Amino acid sequence: MNAFKESAQDVIGVLLFGCFLLLFIAGDWVKNFFPKEFPNDSLLNISTIFLSIILEAIPFILIGVFASAIIQVFISENMLKKLIPKNRPYMALVPAALVGALLPVCECAIVPVARRLIKKGVPQHLGIVIMVTAPILNPIVLASTYYAFQSNMLVVWGRMGIAFVAAIFIGALLYRLYGTKNALIEETNHGHVHHQLGKQNKVLQTIIHASDEFFDMGKYLIIGALAASIFQTFLNREVLITLGSGDLIAPAIMMGFAYIVSLCSEADAFVASSFGTIFTSSSLLAFLVYGPMIDFKNTLLMLAYFKKRFVVLFIVVVTLVVYLSILLFQQLI
Repeated sequence: MNAFKESAQDVIGVLLFGCFLLLFIAGDWVKNFFPKEFPNDSLLNISTIFLSIILEAIPFILIGVFASAIIQVFISENMLKKLIPKNRPYMALVPAALVGALLPVCECAIVPVARRLIKKGVPQHLGIVIMVTAPILNPIVLASTYYAFQSNMLVVWGRMGIAFVAAIFIGALLYRLYGTKNALIEETNHGHVHHQLGKQNKVLQTIIHASDEFFDMGKYLIIGALAASIFQTFLNREVLITLGSGDLIAPAIMMGFAYIVSLCSEADAFVASSFGTIFTSSSLLAFLVYGPMIDFKNTLLMLAYFKKRFVVLFIVVVTLVVYLSILLFQQLI
């Protein structure tokens, strides 16, 4: 039964990649098969957004899967265990957040990295802290946010500060609520060649691990990108603008918007800046902090590796912590 399920998943993955290539190479030809009364403008907009999300995410996905493969092949469990404070789960939260700030990967790529760190022995609440800080605190995102908000440095430094503090609370709450229970989905033995390579060729092992990881998560990326492109095309933005003036509702609306549109954290600051005349700085920060931590695309990627119960708990915790952090920030500024 498991073999049949794995084969079906592989077939679905190949078909999704085939559809992606077909749309990319022959989008205009495919469009001719739809009736003339079909809203071709909407179809074109969906395909354009879909391809832009995919093409934007793939380089960072590759960074993530290769980083994951390098961790798997070159970093031993003993090496990681020496770096983890013994019996100090809360004291280790700040170092974990700082480690996340050093990783130049976005939310598209950080999920396999976090999963691999956890499998190597890093406590999962610390792996999650790294997962939520890396897409926001890394130097690339800091530079893009600065470039997009040069006239409003409150957003630049607010994004970094809120993300750092929120990540620590997220890690602490997940440890408190979920403890040390295993949140990862048990892997089945796929019988790949790298199990038989031993320690002879680590470069080849890295490449094989990375390719397995890429095709494993690629189908989830495609499903998420397609859903996000449909949401972006048919979302009524006039309603969004109408709701943008409330101190309590506006941050929640922008968090929901960030979840739906599933932008890469390297590019989301430029989208947020386009709403600068409509939404308050705190609402923009809600968009810029929440989206990289969890969005629709990232949810599907997490479901590929983590148990559903843990993913639901993670979403609830992130949502509450970020929203309350934004409300507190509003009171302080």
